[in-house]
Amino acid sequence: MNDSIEPGPPPPDPPPPPARELPGNAHRELAPGERYVPVIGASERVPEVTFRSVTFGLFMSFLFSGAAAYIALKLGQGIETAIPIAILAIGWSAMARRKSTLVENVNVLAFGATSGIVVGGSIFVMPAIYILHLEGHSSFFQLAVVPLLGAILGVLFLIPFRRYFVAEMHGKLPFPEGTATTEVLMTGEAGGAQARTLLYSMGIGAAFDFAGPAMRAWREEFTTALVPVLDKVADKAKLVFTLNTTAAVLGLGYLIGVRYAAYIMAGSVLSFLVLVPLFPYVGGYLGFGPPEGTAALADLDHETLFYDYVRYIGIGGIFAAGIISIVRMSGVIRTALGQVLAQVRRIGAGGGGGDAIRTERDVTMPWVLAGIAAIAIFLFLYFRFSLLPGFGGATWLSALAVLIALLVSFLFAAVSSWAVAMISVTPISGMTLTTLIISSFLLVNLGLTGEAGMVATLLIGGVVCTALSMTGSLVTQFKVGYWLGSTPRTIQWSNILGSIVAAITTTAVMVLLAHVYGFKADAAHPDPLPAPQPNAMADVVKGIMGGGDAPWALYVVGATLAIVVELLGVSGLAFALGMYLPMSLNSPILLGAIVAWLVQRSSRDPAVSKARNDRGILIASGLIAGGALIGVAAAMVRFWEDTAVSAATATLAPSGFLGTLQTGARDLYFGVGGLRDFANDGAAGNWLGLGVFLALCVYLYLDARRAR
Repeated sequence: MNDSIEPGPPPPDPPPPPARELPGNAHRELAPGERYVPVIGASERVPEVTFRSVTFGLFMSFLFSGAAAYIALKLGQGIETAIPIAILAIGWSAMARRKSTLVENVNVLAFGATSGIVVGGSIFVMPAIYILHLEGHSSFFQLAVVPLLGAILGVLFLIPFRRYFVAEMHGKLPFPEGTATTEVLMTGEAGGAQARTLLYSMGIGAAFDFAGPAMRAWREEFTTALVPVLDKVADKAKLVFTLNTTAAVLGLGYLIGVRYAAYIMAGSVLSFLVLVPLFPYVGGYLGFGPPEGTAALADLDHETLFYDYVRYIGIGGIFAAGIISIVRMSGVIRTALGQVLAQVRRIGAGGGGGDAIRTERDVTMPWVLAGIAAIAIFLFLYFRFSLLPGFGGATWLSALAVLIALLVSFLFAAVSSWAVAMISVTPISGMTLTTLIISSFLLVNLGLTGEAGMVATLLIGGVVCTALSMTGSLVTQFKVGYWLGSTPRTIQWSNILGSIVAAITTTAVMVLLAHVYGFKADAAHPDPLPAPQPNAMADVVKGIMGGGDAPWALYVVGATLAIVVELLGVSGLAFALGMYLPMSLNSPILLGAIVAWLVQRSSRDPAVSKARNDRGILIASGLIAGGALIGVAAAMVRFWEDTAVSAATATLAPSGFLGTLQTGARDLYFGVGGLRDFANDGAAGNWLGLGVFLALCVYLYLDARRAR
């Protein structure tokens, strides 16, 4: 008898851990007593701050700072960096031996996104110093330290409001960019069907925006000015409807929702279809004429009327709506300040400052207050002893300049955060123009004029602009971290450290371009970079400091309109944003929101409608991500065309065989460009752009309905 036991089959492998996914209450308001639990719980210990996340994040900050700075000066607009950096972080993780965790990728994002933040603050203001020939009053260090201090201020000022925006307003604000970024990170983590949906929608968005904006196969902007019959209305009555035809903006509209999209579009309708046509008739009765050297108002086109006149009404509306928002948030501000003082008292009495759970730990309030105090002291010493030495009343003027910078940055931090949480767009240039006007007015009336006054005003604007840029981006990072389970303190310190690299890189690019191209036409730079925002800032400061005046009547009109719509129960900030932003950006946002509204009501079964809307969110996020990637790639190509191609042309003289090849390549390049321009500028390209955009709307609706 053999009593040995035959070995049985080996035990089955343990099942793989379930894929992480966002909780079902991630995008809706919470019921009473319900709480949101992030993807990575507060008690979990996973890698977050690692050598990989820090080095790769800093490299992203360096890389995107240079590209974003060039494009901002060339085209007058920033490029979206958060989503491309998130995608690159996932790709880098896939090539590594160990897959990065979700919160590790958030840390990469926190470092890298400082590129767009610092560029958005520095490049919109600091080049005005070169435009006004004031570079003798500053150095590389001073040009870099101003946006750096503004970025740090933005972090410090938003910390007390973090919980309000991400937790107390959970489900009430759409956070469209944060939603898209989170979907990208979650899909990279989970894979499967969701990954396939996101990847092919990214491909569609990238291909669409490559064919349209990048290769100009059709017009990027549909306009009724190119429609027969309506072109006469555009010319005579200045009535023009425009619509941007990019996939990224459609996806943005889907995530924003109908309510806010309608408010924003209403502001655009007032600006473009009421105020722009009205100006040629009443402009002469408002006490001012057209800018020197320009045509009469009746001879200006609708775009010039908007940018030179009506947009200032939008700025006034943003300012008034911002003040109203601050008043409405006064309770939140008092609560936040009370928490600051309570924590300081607790630590002073020997209590701990780090007793909160991991997902609620911020930089402690003593560090926040110490940082704000240190920045204030540094700015005061710089103004007093470097900029205004020997100037009468320099001490009081320096104190006032610092007070303006701190107060405006603090008050508008909440406004900037609210705007980004609503539509992922913050009107920092409009709020900075308002800051420059207020600063110039106060400093002039206290006797500070001339070059020193202009430099002081621009430095104040640089601090404020970068602080607002930081708060707008940081509130999105806070929300992404809240959804996924990051440590807030990690995000805060990563932004501060990343801003150092971004400030140095951005300033170096700005100084280089100032010497090579210039920002205003003169004998040394006959073909300068446009730099539209810095030129506008320079004109405002020079006008007031030189004895000119600001369009106060237009600001008052805008402020009054914002107050009126608030009394009607409409969001004054959303409405004012619509007045300030071009209609071409706001109209496709409304169309995307209408598609989302139709998807949400496509079934009588709530479960089916939710599944379809969730799929629509994923597709819209893919369209945004694909469009953002193409935007960055197109920026790189334009940089290459303007630098490498020009250098090669100068080096390779068209002689012999090499010259023949060069000449043929150039003829082919410009021939293709000519065909693109023919399709892009004519009526055919106009209708084609509208047609393919509407087809993309239909695709988004039908694909979202495939969910079960």
